[in-house]
Amino acid sequence: MHRFFIDSDNVHESQVVITGDDVKHIKNVLRLNVGDKIMVCDGESNDYLIEIENIESNQVIGKIINKERSKGEPPIDVVLYQGLPKSTKMDLIIQKATELGVKRIVPVITERTVVKIDNPKKENKKLERWNRIALEASKQCKRGQIPNVEGVINFKEMVEEIKEDFVIVPYENEIKIGTKEILSKFNDKTISIVIGPEGGFEEEEIEKLKEIGANIITLGPRILRTETAGFTTMAIVMYELGDLGVI
Repeated sequence: MHRFFIDSDNVHESQVVITGDDVKHIKNVLRLNVGDKIMVCDGESNDYLIEIENIESNQVIGKIINKERSKGEPPIDVVLYQGLPKSTKMDLIIQKATELGVKRIVPVITERTVVKIDNPKKENKKLERWNRIALEASKQCKRGQIPNVEGVINFKEMVEEIKEDFVIVPYENEIKIGTKEILSKFNDKTISIVIGPEGGFEEEEIEKLKEIGANIITLGPRILRTETAGFTTMAIVMYELGDLGVI
């Protein structure tokens, strides 16, 4: 069934109103008609089965048939701090992290980051695309919320932001401490995952992360690409602490 996200303000007592680009998609691409049923989510983990009542030039009005809590949100909040990669790798990272249940994604500039974004217009354009990817992925995998892809920050800003969090950092030079061992100590709601860029972290960056109590872990004997490291860590976290452990 086709799924759309709307603002919670567009949910009324017995109706929902769909506006924006989704109106054209419903009319011109999907060619849905009055009487057709679709699923609508308010971005706050509420799903609505609606029947289309009216299709206008700038809005679609639907009658609420059923409301239920979304089953697509994990019981923990995972924040991914991703060292900014080259090319379009960030697109893939956002898409797959959304499928795995991430809450927020924060791109980070580190010492070994090759990509430099020093133009506000360029950054805004990237953010628009990244958040659009998160939206489309959320529709596809039936999320109840859309992960927010935030503005690019530097390493120092990230350290300040996560210093009170439960943090895990995969690092190729760590050989003893595994993910499962560290996660056995977790008893909170939010967990932050920090992933380095293609070249990995500098030793001094790892030391700074250790100073704030971050857990430096190994993902095994093979060195993973930056995008693979993020997916792997998230999958392990979701298996141990989230909703994948029931599979």
